[in-house]
Amino acid sequence: MKFNVFQVSRKGGREKNEDRMGYSYTRDAGLFVLADGMGGHPEGEVAAQIALQAVSTMFQARACPRLPDVRAFLDEAVLSAHRQMLAYAASRQMADSPRTTVVVCLVQDGQATWAHCGDSRLYLVRDGAMVVRTRDHSYAEYPHIGANSGRQPVNRNVLFTCLGSPMRPMVDMSDSIPLQGGDRVLLCSDGLWSVLADREIATVLGAHPVAEAVPELVERALRGGGAASDNVTVVAFEWQSAGAEQAPDGFIDTLADAAYASTAQDDSVDARDHRELDEAAIERSIAEINEAIRRTAQRSGK
Repeated sequence: MKFNVFQVSRKGGREKNEDRMGYSYTRDAGLFVLADGMGGHPEGEVAAQIALQAVSTMFQARACPRLPDVRAFLDEAVLSAHRQMLAYAASRQMADSPRTTVVVCLVQDGQATWAHCGDSRLYLVRDGAMVVRTRDHSYAEYPHIGANSGRQPVNRNVLFTCLGSPMRPMVDMSDSIPLQGGDRVLLCSDGLWSVLADREIATVLGAHPVAEAVPELVERALRGGGAASDNVTVVAFEWQSAGAEQAPDGFIDTLADAAYASTAQDDSVDARDHRELDEAAIERSIAEINEAIRRTAQRSGK
């Protein structure tokens, strides 16, 4: 397994960066994660960090050095991150829970499989053309969900699902796609794609090594967004065919069986604060959050 990888995150014009990204790998499997904490809810950066750590920690525990079932891992890891956000909110009796979007890509046996929730995107570019782009969980991309005659039209850019909401999140999962030498896979927050067109992203990514294309795309997004630019975060990799020369920023399968490496670990959020819950505890957490929201609304109405 060989790939070249590059990642970068910029704050833009915002007060803080609520995006998080990272990658982890063993000899036989690679994991790429990007989360975008949602504004309008508290501690979006914490939600994004929980998502990053929850998925990467589970990968470290399960990929020894490979995963027995990639799709089952993706489903379990993303939902585990969601539960841990609810636990974090409940432990602090927060009136509203931290929330985030997420996109996760797993590479094993020369195939890429991904899952996403919200509007953090994945692009697969081959020979300079976009082969796949994830579909945002927004009313703009699912217009039939927001269509309801006789009611006020909804904001098409609003998301209808995310991690950390009291509702169970909608998580879309891809089929496993065989990778070809030179394929580029890019995960990004909406700070990138809301400014740059899909064609521009695919053209730049296809024309340059990822170590050059990613910074160029991020700079274009920041310039296009101006003083009010959103956080812009990207992690991308180029798949290398067998026998291809490895670039300095790449990973090659020389790790021992039990070895593991990661850029996704961070101690800024204590793991004890978002430990896994059983189903009964999850229901109690949701009820507590909803009750806190109700009490807050009552006080506001007085």
